[in-house]
Amino acid sequence: MSFTIHGIQHLGVGVPNHEASWKWYRKFFGMDIPLFNDEAEAPLMKIYTNGKVISKRAAMVLNIKGGCAMEIVSPTTFKATPSEVKIQLGDLGIFIGMVKTSDIQKAFNFFESNQAKLISPIVKSPYGFDTFYIKDLDNLIWQIIPANDFYTHHNHITGGTVGCSIGVAEMQKSLQFYSLLGYDEIINDQTGVFNDWADLPGGKSEYRRVLLTQKNPSGGGFSKLAGKSYIELVQDNSKRSPQKIYENRLWGDTGFVHLGFDVRNMKSLGEKLASQGFGFTCDTKDVLSMGESTKVHCTYCEDPDGTLIEMIEVYKIPIIEKWGLYLNVEKRKPSQPLPDWMLKALKYTRIKD
Repeated sequence: MSFTIHGIQHLGVGVPNHEASWKWYRKFFGMDIPLFNDEAEAPLMKIYTNGKVISKRAAMVLNIKGGCAMEIVSPTTFKATPSEVKIQLGDLGIFIGMVKTSDIQKAFNFFESNQAKLISPIVKSPYGFDTFYIKDLDNLIWQIIPANDFYTHHNHITGGTVGCSIGVAEMQKSLQFYSLLGYDEIINDQTGVFNDWADLPGGKSEYRRVLLTQKNPSGGGFSKLAGKSYIELVQDNSKRSPQKIYENRLWGDTGFVHLGFDVRNMKSLGEKLASQGFGFTCDTKDVLSMGESTKVHCTYCEDPDGTLIEMIEVYKIPIIEKWGLYLNVEKRKPSQPLPDWMLKALKYTRIKD
């Protein structure tokens, strides 16, 4: 039986104050629908937490307008801290998260009038569209990009996450790895000094930027809601030696902790990745139950530079737990999108401030 990678499921974000950060993400990114929000131990991550089992609060959150999810992770065993060394474009790991909007100018006005930390004006990206960059509560950098593939007409100015920008050491190796994950279409490949990065750390240097998407998306339960997603690979072409963003740091420390993918047939996927030198570094081995309502199989592997990739095979998750409404993947075709009534029912679980 072959495996399927449906695409990006979520972007994982480590924060020191779960409540404050999630409130910010609700306000500015409309991420107000929790698929889960629990405090628990994270034994799977011992390899990335100095061999100790830590506890963390984690919430998987969505925007009903459309886009991928975000997992907000806040360690409770220790306080998440930012890197002690200044990190910049081209450093190895996830440096920029992407969020989509239907109107760049209106989004910019909204962020500006609500005193968000804007770090660029509206600028033209090398890919031909207008964009701008902001910082969140913890000074993580987000790029707001235009899109027209929204699932609903929900009135928030942005949708959810839509991908991220990842620093890599050798572009060819990384292109091969992310192609394995289904991001096999090169939308654009440019080298230079880029105007849209002028106000970002390291933005005056020369980089190679390659924007990827999926040539043939395979569907999946949340595919209508997620829409198109992107991975931008960034290679520093200066003489500077890039550093690993999570060097000597713990999983859960402040930053983009991982990129999560929605997959089917984990065993077959693991065999394929291992044959290419990217075998699982952590594996729940079987179905992981998070109470009665959630059953998933989680694994992690690393890209060629050690960036953490989470693979999630969902068996059962709550849509609206209080109504006893669950997504039971084992009883449906894996590539089949969830029915509209079920996806749209998620709005009844919104957290309102």
